[in-house]
Amino acid sequence: MSELVLRLDPDVHQALHDLADAQDRAPEEVAREALRRHLHEEGTLVRAVAERIAREHAELLRRLGE
Repeated sequence: MSELVLRLDPDVHQALHDLADAQDRAPEEVAREALRRHLHEEGTLVRAVAERIAREHAELLRRLGE
């Protein structure tokens, strides 16, 4: 596992620690889970947009590929 250092605003830092404490988890674990969830959701959104663009411009893309 590699390391990443994030500088958090004091309010975000406190909220992270409060949530971790309430869930009896480490703040790092809560942050990793939140980041994984965010990356999954954003990846899903980006794929959906790319698929829509590809469908809407399929003819142009086909012609460019000739």
